[in-house]
Order: sequence, then C-alpha cells, then structure tokens
Amino acid sequence: MLTVVPDPADSDRNTDASGPSPALIDELVREGARRMLAEALKAEVDAYIAAFAGERDEAGRRLVVRNGHHQPRTVLTSAGAIEVHAPRVNDKRIDETTGERRRFSSAILPPWCRKSPAITEVLPLLYLHGLSTGDFVPALSQFLGTGHGLSAPVITKLTEQWKAEQRAFADRDLSGVDYVYLWADGIHVNIRLEEHKLCLLVLIGVRADGRKELVALTDGYRESTESWADLLRDCARRGMRAPVLAIGDGALGFWSALAEVFPQARGQRCWFHKIANALGALPKSAHPGAKKALAEIWNAESKDHALAAVAAFEAAYGAKFPKAVAKITDDVEHLLAFYDYPAEHWRHLRTTNPIESTFATVRHRTKVTKGPGSRAAGLAMAFKLIESAQSRWRAINGAHLVALVRAGATFIDGKLVERPTESPVPTAA
Repeated sequence: MLTVVPDPADSDRNTDASGPSPALIDELVREGARRMLAEALKAEVDAYIAAFAGERDEAGRRLVVRNGHHQPRTVLTSAGAIEVHAPRVNDKRIDETTGERRRFSSAILPPWCRKSPAITEVLPLLYLHGLSTGDFVPALSQFLGTGHGLSAPVITKLTEQWKAEQRAFADRDLSGVDYVYLWADGIHVNIRLEEHKLCLLVLIGVRADGRKELVALTDGYRESTESWADLLRDCARRGMRAPVLAIGDGALGFWSALAEVFPQARGQRCWFHKIANALGALPKSAHPGAKKALAEIWNAESKDHALAAVAAFEAAYGAKFPKAVAKITDDVEHLLAFYDYPAEHWRHLRTTNPIESTFATVRHRTKVTKGPGSRAAGLAMAFKLIESAQSRWRAINGAHLVALVRAGATFIDGKLVERPTESPVPTAA
C-alpha cells in the first residue's frame, strides 16, 4: 500500500462556511469526552468492586459496594468544561496498618483533579493503549501526569464494550441515509499475536447534506475482490443506495466488487496513489519534471486542458518510460471523472485523503505499540479512533450542491448546466 504525502494546498481540510459551526464542533467534542470519561470511570469502579467481591462481614454482606455518585463537578479540558458524575464506592474494609477504613480513589480522575490539559486528545490514546496493558501506563501518565495505571480487568472490560459498540455499528440500518460520494481504502495494521497483518476495509461517505460520515469498517483479506464485495453487499442488504461516485486507489479488488454490487456507480481513481505509481516507474532524476507535468493534469481548469496535459506528458516521457505513461493513459477516464461534478467538490474527489488523514493516527499509534493484540481488538481500536475523529469532520465545500448531484444535475467542467427554457409553442391564429 503506497502512501503519498498530500499537497497542503489540496488537503481536505474544509473551511467552508456551510459546514458545522466551530461552536457545534466544540460541543460534539465535549460531549464525546464526557461520555468516554464516564465509561472509563464506571469500568474502573466495576473492576474495583469485583476484585473484593469475596470479602464480607459476619452477616455475609459485601464490604465493598457501589454507593451512587458523587456530586457533579466540572473538569476543564482543552475542549472546554465538561460536567462529570463520578461513581462512588462504599469500602468498609479496615486497613490493618493504620486502623482506618480503606477508601477508593480513582486513578483516572482523582478527587483533586479539576483540570486536564489534553483530555480530548488523550482519550483516543487510552483506547489504543488500553488494548495493550503494557502500554496503558504511559498513556495514563500523559493524561494525569502520574504513573498509576488501571488494572488489566478494567482494560479488558472496556475493550469488550468497544467491541460490542463496533459490532452494533456494523449491523445498523442504512436505509435512512443517502451517501452520494463514497471513499474506499484498505489500511494495513500490525497484529502482535498473529502472523498476518489486519487489513481494515474502510468506507467513508458524503451525505446528501454534505456531511462526511463513517459508513463501514471491517477486516478483509488483502483487499481482495471477495472481501470488498462482501462489505458492499452487506451495506446494500442493510439498505444503502448506490453512490453516485466512488473514490479509491487502483486496487482491482474494490473496483471489481463495485461493478458487481453497485454497477451504476462511477469511479474516480485517487490521484495521490496514481502519482506514486507513476513515479515508481520513473528514475529519480525524472521525478521533478514528472511531478510538474502530472500536476498540470490534475490541476487543470477544465477537462480539455487536462487531456492536453496528458498528451504533453505522453510526448515527454512515452518513448523512454512507456510503463510510467501507461499508468496515466490507461486510467485517464477514471482519473478525470471529477470534472463532471461541482468544482467546489474537486478537492475532495481527486483523492482518498479523508481516509488517509484519518488513519494517519492509527498508523502512527499502532507503530508505537506494535499493533493491537488481536483482529477484534484492532477493529475496536480503529472504530473508536474514527468515532472520536468524526466529531471534528466538516462538511465538504459546496455542501448545498451534493443534493443536486444525487438528483442527476449535469455539471461540465465543474459548472452547473442549466436546462434551457423551452420556447412556447405558437398558437394557431
């Protein structure tokens, strides 16, 4: 799988005013942080109580029991203030050394903690590191500034909960959502306890209102046609409509599966992957000139100009490097499909950057920890990281035009073609 560093000028970081407001995004981040923190606190208390379930008084009653919640308190985070309702534990055991009653103190959120410098950034790390008990302590140290970690049972319980959430997500009904554009990519993740890598098949869609959303996430076998077909068939079974345009790299597995399941959908090849493929067939000495020539194609203002740039690229490199040129000319129809859609959408449709940028975090973190311990844990990890990132995704540029694309409106070189007004039929005198 080749990864090309995106051109900053063509990144998918949308600043269009039609997307969600910064205030709304901040609120989503705060709500996500509150829920994740509540889940971790509950799991920590459950594990503490379970650890001492066998200790009872003379009447046979448990010495360690749950006792409601503490008074709500506000914790300042990088996303703003969030209200926390920490669970309370009634521990009646006596410390033999001091003679005082033992007290439960949360390692995640101690009583004195009122401020966290980066809770919204660290919680996704807790998800990842929590899948590897040996790496959980450094993540918690970053969170609290202390080396006191959580027990393995807490981590295990949270992991099982994330797996259940991922399974529920994979089974949800898709008939009520319309994905007009669809990005597809395969992400390979190391698995510590298994010989083969985990291949995550990822689909991210653009709804009719312009918002980006995770559509599907599953594990496949080396991005094979059958793996992609199984995923697409499952999406169709759950009610998903065929997208108008699908964007992906040159992996034949996805395109063969798309033609089988959604034959009416058009395809757009990812330019960053294609550029990497073309440069791989050229000597390094030719890279500077080739990069400039390729940029003339995908940055052209119209399809005719792009085709002229393709001809110029072929004339310049075809005689000496026919394999490199063929990587462009053989796929030119699918490389230039984006010209038939709104110009405001071009920057989003030319590449699979929405998936690549999202999974940069996954690749980095799994490299640090040498990957999750199992395929199911890897799926859960990826799902929770994407779920956290999704709250910060913005609508694509020209979000109001997505519905027109679904309605079948015609765009030529990015411009909407208005239907000519029919002349009135003259009435007989």
